[in-house]
Amino acid sequence: MIDDAVYGTYGTVPLREWETADGRTAREMPHGLRVSAVEEAVRAAAAAEIMPRFRQLAAHEIAEKTGPHDLVTVADRRAEEHLTAALTALLPGSVVVGEEAVHADPAVYDALRGEAPVWIVDPVDGTRQFVHGEPGFCTLVALAQGGEVLASWTYAAALDEMAIAVRGRGAWLDGVPLRSGAPVPGAVLTVAMSHPDYTTDAQKRALLGLRTEGIDARACGSAGLEYLDVARGALDAVAFNWELAWDHAAGLLLVTEAGGAQQTLTGEPFRITGGNALPFTAARDEATARRIRERLLTGA
Repeated sequence: MIDDAVYGTYGTVPLREWETADGRTAREMPHGLRVSAVEEAVRAAAAAEIMPRFRQLAAHEIAEKTGPHDLVTVADRRAEEHLTAALTALLPGSVVVGEEAVHADPAVYDALRGEAPVWIVDPVDGTRQFVHGEPGFCTLVALAQGGEVLASWTYAAALDEMAIAVRGRGAWLDGVPLRSGAPVPGAVLTVAMSHPDYTTDAQKRALLGLRTEGIDARACGSAGLEYLDVARGALDAVAFNWELAWDHAAGLLLVTEAGGAQQTLTGEPFRITGGNALPFTAARDEATARRIRERLLTGA
């Protein structure tokens, strides 16, 4: 476990390298893991399987899963295979719930309700952007156990940004502490939301309720990068109508450890195991989360 005497004050200490290997973090986590070991595994998967295919994909390397808005590429599959091998080697006895593995076998998702440590993996979050040669995609990895997310890694390889969060210890972007802060009083709130066309009628009404005076709402891109923008105060909130764990586990921990807040439509915390009241929101602070939730309820 992390030694608080060495670590220092919550959320204010740079992620220094204990082992002084390369300036990145080597802090201990639950199960005796090192943050830096997971970071290196994520970077290695992106370097080997994702970035060589960025803007280099052939037509036969892209396919639809559930429809034209749900794409998968050879990079998604290969990166998830790479991460599955690397992460389970780092933590023997752990299992992986990956987006592509669950698509092939939905029963894999049930591991989130088990007792073993679980790696939650989205190899390419923002596949649409990746396919179109845009840099707004990332790799998302979270470690969870007993329904609780313990740590997360958000790596935007094309932007060379690595965000890390450890439960109860803080959040960092490229080793520098992240603080979400609060919106300027009276300023228009910027919100990224699920595309209304992808929702049920009730959820569509709720989301469209955000398009009101004082709120500038737009459709989201990569959920992982939207969460990162909330954590660093570049975006005020997100509002999403789906609850797949690989899209949200990493980002929600990042936001809350940066000082932000989250609420489902009933005001409860988001559960990675599912059954959440949707849409839900994550925001820079508690007051903003309440305001967005109230607007969602009004729209619904």
